[in-house]
Amino acid sequence: MTIKRALLSVYDKTGLVDFARPLAERGVELVASGGTARVLRQAGLPVRPVSDVTGSPEILDGRVKTLHPAIHGGILSRRTSADRDQLGSLGWDEIDLVAVNLYPFEETAADPHAFLEAVIEQIDIGGVALLRAAAKNFAHVTVVCDPADYAPVLAEIEAQGEVSLETRRRLAVKAFARTAAYDAAIWRYLAGGEDLLPEALVLGLRKLADLRYGENPHQRAALYASPGVAGPLGGELLQGKPLSYNNLLDLDAAWRAASAFERPTVVIVKHLSPCGIASADTLADAFPSALAGDPVSAFGGVIAANRPFDGATARALGDLFVEAIVAPAFTDEAREVLSGRKGCRLLALERAAPEAVEMRSVRGGLLVQERDWGDEAEWQVVTRRAPTDPEMQALRFAWRAVAHVKSNGILLARGEAALGIGGGLPSRVDAVRLAVAKAGERARGAVMASDAFFPFPDGVEVAARAGVTAVVQPGGSVRDSQVIEAADRLGLAMCFTGVRHFRH
Repeated sequence: MTIKRALLSVYDKTGLVDFARPLAERGVELVASGGTARVLRQAGLPVRPVSDVTGSPEILDGRVKTLHPAIHGGILSRRTSADRDQLGSLGWDEIDLVAVNLYPFEETAADPHAFLEAVIEQIDIGGVALLRAAAKNFAHVTVVCDPADYAPVLAEIEAQGEVSLETRRRLAVKAFARTAAYDAAIWRYLAGGEDLLPEALVLGLRKLADLRYGENPHQRAALYASPGVAGPLGGELLQGKPLSYNNLLDLDAAWRAASAFERPTVVIVKHLSPCGIASADTLADAFPSALAGDPVSAFGGVIAANRPFDGATARALGDLFVEAIVAPAFTDEAREVLSGRKGCRLLALERAAPEAVEMRSVRGGLLVQERDWGDEAEWQVVTRRAPTDPEMQALRFAWRAVAHVKSNGILLARGEAALGIGGGLPSRVDAVRLAVAKAGERARGAVMASDAFFPFPDGVEVAARAGVTAVVQPGGSVRDSQVIEAADRLGLAMCFTGVRHFRH
C-alpha cells in the first residue's frame, strides 16, 4: 500500500514536522487543517489545505473542518474500480495515511477551575470521526493517533516503501482504544458522579504497565489506570524495581486502612490482610506498636503511613524485611536511610478522597458498590456495664480498624494499637480464637471489635476467657439477647453500632 496522500490534523504538534518532512520528500501529498497546515508551511513544507480538498471553508470558528465526504470518502474508499471511479467523478482523491490526535479533553476536564463551556469546547468531533474512518479501513489506510508511532511508521516506509498490514491493524486497534477512552472520559465528566450505579458503565482504562507476572509466575498480568493516572495507584515510585501484582494489591489495602485514620498511623499488610495497625503522636511511635501486633507475619509485608515517612520511622524498621512502603511523601533523611534497602520499593501517594465506588471482577462482568466509608452511626451500650473511657477510646480505634480486615474479621486492641487480628475465616468464633492467639497475654484488659454480629455467644465467651473486657459489634443477630446475656454474665461491656463492615 504505497502512500500517495496523507491527511495531518493534530492538536499536539510534537514531532509533526519531523514526521511530515520525509513523507514530503518521498512525494507524498500533505493535506492539513488549520494550525497543522500553518506549522508545516512555516517549516517550508508544501501543504494542501483541507478547504482546498473539500471546496468548503472552515466554519463555526473551526468547529467544522474535516467533516466532508471529500475527506471521508477518500479515507473510506475500498480501492475498488467502482469506488475510485465514483471519487474521480466528483474530483476527489483517496487518502492513504491519517495522522490525528485529539483536543485535550481529559486534561481540561481534570482542572477543577475549568468552566463547563471550556470543557465542552474540548470535545473533539472531527478528529474522532477521522480516526474511526481510517481505523475501519486499516486494510488500505494507515492511522496514527500517537506521536510515539511516527518513527516506527517512517522506519517501515523507508525500509519497504509501505506500512505493513500487521502494523496498520495494530495502529487501528490503538486508534479505536483511543476513541473509546476519549468517549469514556466525556461520559464520566458529564455524568458528574450523580449516579454511582448507572445503567451502563464505561471504564475507558488504559494500560499503564505490563507486570512481570500475576499472583503466580505462570500468570500474565498488567496494570490499567483511569485517564490522568500516571503512576501505580496514582503515585510515584521513588525507589526500587517495578511493583508486582501482589505488591499493588497489598499497598492498596494498606493505604486504604492508613488513610482511614486522622492521627499518625502505620498499617502493615501481608497477603491482603492487616497484621498490624497503630496510631500515635508520631509515625516513629506508631510503628513499634503496629509491628508488635504480629511481628512474624510482618516479615515480607508492606507498610502504609498516613504522614510523610521520616528518618526516625525509617530507622525504627531495624532489620525487618519490607517489600514496599507507601506514604504521602518521604523526607530526604528517610530516603537516605532506606536507600540501603535495594529490595524495598518506596511509593509516594498524595492523600486524596478515594473513588466513590469500588469494583471487583466476576465471571462475565463486574460487581460495583458504593465504598464503605466506615460510618459509625449511633453507638448503643447494650450491657449492664458501660465501657470505661479508656475502653471506649480503644473500642473506637478497633472499630475503625476492623473495617479493613477480611471477613470474618476480629480485632483486639488496647489504646490505639491492634494486639491481635483474626480475619478471612469462614467461622467467626475461629476468627476470635486466632485474634486471641495472636494477642497472647496482651489480650488481658484488651477490647474486641467484630466486623459483623455474633451469631452465637461462643465468640464472646472465648474472648472473655482470654481477658477481653469490652466488645463492639453491629448487632442484628436473632440471638442478640443470648450474646448480651453472656456478656453481662462475664462482666463485659458491649456496644452495638448498627453498621456492618463485611470485607470479602
